[in-house]
Parts: sequence; structure tokens; C-alpha cells
Amino acid sequence: MRILLASPRGFCAGVDRAIEIVEQAIARFGPPVYVRHEIVHNRHVVEGLRAKGALFVEDPAEVPEGALLIYSAHGVSPAVRAEAARQKLRTIDATCPLVTKVHVEAQRFDREGVEIALIGHAGHVEVEGTMGHAPERIHLVENVEDAERLAVQDPTRLAVLTQTTLSVDDTRDIVEVLRRGFPEIRLPRKDDICYATQSRQNAVKELADRADLVLVVGAPESSNSNRLVELARKVGTKAHLVQTAADIEEAWVANVSCVGVTAGASAPEGLVEDVVTRLSELARDEVEIDQPEPVDEGVVFQLPSQLRG
Repeated sequence: MRILLASPRGFCAGVDRAIEIVEQAIARFGPPVYVRHEIVHNRHVVEGLRAKGALFVEDPAEVPEGALLIYSAHGVSPAVRAEAARQKLRTIDATCPLVTKVHVEAQRFDREGVEIALIGHAGHVEVEGTMGHAPERIHLVENVEDAERLAVQDPTRLAVLTQTTLSVDDTRDIVEVLRRGFPEIRLPRKDDICYATQSRQNAVKELADRADLVLVVGAPESSNSNRLVELARKVGTKAHLVQTAADIEEAWVANVSCVGVTAGASAPEGLVEDVVTRLSELARDEVEIDQPEPVDEGVVFQLPSQLRG
């Protein structure tokens, strides 16, 4: 069996930063440290931080007055920040800077009286946070059908924003429909889909072209991980999402000579190593591991001011 590893894969700069924020906050201020929502969508990461003293909540009202609350990498709405202020909570913001960019754009369009078509998935925590920045002006568009039937007050005053972890290809199709329906639509100054999402999608397409089976390490709640599975299947390659090596079914690899392995942006490398080990155990012949050179994506995000120095 040949095992092909994707590059890049796994943690992105925003996830690295968010995890470091929680770890440093625990070390500096002592446990417990409260985190609004899972800091990133990965059970392994969350359980590891919980063991160190992090407590995960959905509502600031669950946090004792005056305690420390960290906002997750997915971002929060102004309403959540207001509730934290009412609770007199100390807060540290671990929102990915690329998500913050989308929030700033939503606020700018709101001030200018421009309606917004937000391309994203209903119920996703990042989408909920973004919608909270301009709730009266945002229309959620999940697919091409939503784009085709979108109705707005003034077709000449409409802008597009997107969730940062979407499929680049699917988003492009939706934007094209919106541009046909609203020729004067305003597009983001810079693509909202994050660099890590794009680069991991490009890598999985190459992987799927070469492999008989693709395994994506990630959580069911992880949007970017699910998009990787979908992209591999679009190429025509069988693909599965696995949280851990234990999820791999022996039947998947029967008569498979080449398996591609990648990981979503919130999956730690240790889980990838476990998957490779499990595949090696299931292989019925000699195993060859193709490990490409690591890709330096050249992105590092600064820690919040409360944790510097």
C-alpha cells in the first residue's frame, strides 16, 4: 500500500493562535478559564485543553461574574460581547483575524445602508457571529438556489460576504449567480475564504487525482474538513471523514493500493500520524509513505495584547 500525505494539512495560523491563547491564559491567570464555544472544532484539542483547566460554555451567562472568558476562533456577535460586559467578565478575543475582517466588512456595509448576501451554512457558529454584526441587512445564501431567488430592497445596493471555510468552487458558482442577478453587486476587496482553506482544498484535489481512497482527519462540526471530503468525492475518489484512527473501517482499504491522507485546519498532526499507523497495520503488503516537503504558508497571527510579553 502506498500512503500519500497532503501538504499543507492540519493546523492553520488562526487555530495555532487560538489554542496558544487558551494555554497561555491558563498558565498566566490560572484555571479555570472559560471559553465561549469550542475553541476550535476538534474533540481531541478541546479535551486536551479541558484537562488543563479550560471550561467550555455557549452563553456568557453561564460564567461567574468577574471570571475570564475567551471568545473562540469562530468569532462572536456583538450581542455575546454585550452579555459578557453585563456579567462584568474579563475577556480575551481568540477570533481568527480573517473572521474579524469579515465582521469589519459587515459593519461597514451596515453603516453604508448596503444589504449583504452572506454565503455560508445556517447554524454554523462563524455564520451566527457574522450575522450578528448586521442582523437587519444580512441575507443568508447557502446554495445556488438561494442565490437565484434572493430578493432585496435595492438591487443596486447589495454586497457579498462569505464564511471563511467554504468550498472555493461552490462559492464561485454562487457568486456568479449573484453577479448575473445583481450586476452592480459589491464583492469583497479581498477573498473572504481563508488562505488555509484554499491551500488545503488545492492539496486534496491533487491527492484525490492520485489516490484510490482519501481520508480526511477532522471533526463532523468542522466546515473546512467536510469541504475536503466533498472535494475528493467530486473528483470521483472515495473519501471519508475520520475523527481518529479508530474510525477507519477495514473494508474501506480492502483492495486499495493507494490512500491519500489529509487533515482539516483544526486537526493536530498527532491524529494524522495515528491514521498512518492504522493504515500500515491494515495493509496486506509492504507500505510506502509519500511525505512531501512541508509548505511554509508564511502566516503568523499576533497574540492579543493581554498575553504579550
